[in-house]
Amino acid sequence: MIEVFKTNVQEAAHSEMIVGRLLEHFPNSVISFDLEDCDKILRIHAAVISNHKIIEVLNSHGFHCEVLP
Repeated sequence: MIEVFKTNVQEAAHSEMIVGRLLEHFPNSVISFDLEDCDKILRIHAAVISNHKIIEVLNSHGFHCEVLP
């Protein structure tokens, strides 16, 4: 399963921290940011994905996150 999110993460250091936090909840998944994209894309490839949990993790660190249709 692959899910794609629009975020407002701007800096590589923040994206690396968020990836680390998400890997705590979704081990064995592949998580990456595309900060060059205008939507600052977060892409998660995992067997099971909880959109609510992903949004919650980003929100708890002060970032906006929404599922891209």
